[in-house]
Order: sequence, then C-alpha cells, then structure tokens
Amino acid sequence: MLSGLVIVDKPQGWTSHDVVGRMRRLAGTRKVGHAGTLDPMATGVLVVGINKATRLLTYIVGTSKTYEATIRLGASTLTDDAEGEVTSTAPTDGVTDKAIEAGVAALRGPIEQVPSSVSAIKVNGERAYARVRSGEDVKLAARPVTIHSFDILAIRHGVEAPGTDEQQDPEAANAGSARLKHDGVTYVDVDVTVRCSSGTYIRALARDLGAGLGVGGHLTALRRSSVGPYNLAQARTLEELAQDLNVFDIADAARALMPVRELTAEEAVELSFGRRIPASAEGTHTVAEPAAAFAPDGTLVALLADAGKHAKPVLVFPPDPAPAPSTPGDTKETLK
Repeated sequence: MLSGLVIVDKPQGWTSHDVVGRMRRLAGTRKVGHAGTLDPMATGVLVVGINKATRLLTYIVGTSKTYEATIRLGASTLTDDAEGEVTSTAPTDGVTDKAIEAGVAALRGPIEQVPSSVSAIKVNGERAYARVRSGEDVKLAARPVTIHSFDILAIRHGVEAPGTDEQQDPEAANAGSARLKHDGVTYVDVDVTVRCSSGTYIRALARDLGAGLGVGGHLTALRRSSVGPYNLAQARTLEELAQDLNVFDIADAARALMPVRELTAEEAVELSFGRRIPASAEGTHTVAEPAAAFAPDGTLVALLADAGKHAKPVLVFPPDPAPAPSTPGDTKETLK
C-alpha cells in the first residue's frame, strides 16, 4: 500500500481541497489529507499525506511556516487580500521607509492577532467567511501567534494600483472581479519574508501593518516556501506529479519531522502490540511532541511519549502487506 507524504507546489486559484481531490485520483485512494490550508490566491508548499501518512499530518500542522509575500500599503480590502472589494484608500506620500521598518518591527515576536473576518474559523458552527458573505459583520477574537522573523526584501514607492469603487472597470464588474481602473493614485508595495507559528494569518499582518501606518494595507501576493522541515526544493507541481508521483516514504518523513528513537528488535516487537517499553534517556517526549521510533531495519514502528519510567505508543504503524509489483509513476525519495 502506497503511504507517504507528497509535497505539492499548489497553483494559484486552487483550493487546498481541490489539491486533495486531484491527489486522491493520482494516488488511487480516498485516504488523503493535507497539513494546513492555503488560500486560493496563494501558491507554494502544501503537505499532503497518503494512507498511513495521514496520521502524521496532525504533527505537521503545528509546525512553523515560512512565506514570501507582497503587502500593498494605501488600500484596505474586505478580505485583507487582493481578491476582496476595496473598502478604503489613503494617500501614501508621507509613508517613509523608516516608518515601514518600524511598523514591521512592531509585529515581530509574540503578538495577539485578530484573524481575517473571511477566514475558515468557525463561529457557532459556521465558517466566518460564510457569515461575511451573507452580510454579517463578523468580529473574531484575537489569538496568540509568534512571528519568528519578519524581514523586508524591497520597498517600492509610487506603485500604480486600483482606485476607488466609483472608478470600477465595467468589464471587470461584469466578470465579478474586484479589480478597478487605475486613477493615478500611487501606493507602496513591500516585499517581505515571514517565518511564523501555526495559525498566523499573513493577510492579517498586511492589514495590521497598514493600519499601524494609518493608510490601510492588504496582501497582493503570497507564496508558502516551507512547512516545518518540508520546503519548495522538495515540492512538485500537479503536472509533474501526474507524470511521476513523487512520494516521500513515511519513515523518512517522520525522521525529518520529529526526534528519533532507535529501537532494539525486542522493543520493536513490544511496541507493535501496543505495549510499553522503558522511557527514553531524555524522558522529554510528550503526546503532543512524540518521538518517532524505528526498528533496527529502519521501519517506522510507532510514535512514543515518555510517561515516568516508561514510554508508551501514541500511534502504532502496522507493517504493510507484501508489496505489489511497482508501477510506473510510483516512486519514493529520501528527504534531504
């Protein structure tokens, strides 16, 4: 049975669910999931688990992420990104590089962030974005996140951009687009890289940077370059995966993701039956942050949590049945 991770370079315009649907067809199984949603506008790393590897996704979701983004200062939108209706604009003539740098610095480290109102967060059982689309004014509570790094790559002043709702391009309006005519107003585009904790909204960083500068802001481009230990160098486009389904073996994926414990043959047998074994020398592995335990032959046996003098299995991975003959397109690669 094919089990492992696929690192997808998600194309723009696709939902994460769309990608899962495509991967189900490519892998020939319904047991496929992903480790953290990317907005349709965004591109980049989407970690997809197949069969037994879906059990690792819980531990991948909570890892840090890295993004490359472009923030436009001088306009706010309903969705905090370029796909939403422009709700306000402001002149940016007085926005200096020094002020932008100070605004970015204020958003580094542990912060309380209010998610975008059109996020997938549920409010009384309904997605926030669905409530917004139905006309409700949604206010979400702030939540703690950590911005490990927030670095400016480039600042471009005098950028021409859409104007106000009154200047909306009729052809764009007929097509259902929020894009507007240029009206000579100029904006400031800021290219950044962000490394952040799970649960961070880059759209909200753009919004808050603009709000702090008094001119509004939104996201115009977003690309996720890494999720935990998995990055763009390992990612493949859907077109490439259709030609060669590049699957990272579940054992290699676990070794890259979490602490490793090498087992004796006897310990491997005990764990395969769900029994406890002696605790690790460190004694620090928890249910939330377990160790990956490997048999002497390199097979992933279980995820372990220490509990006093013993280590108990959090998850046990039963061995696969005898492998069927390999077919073209099913390959495995070791994580670098």
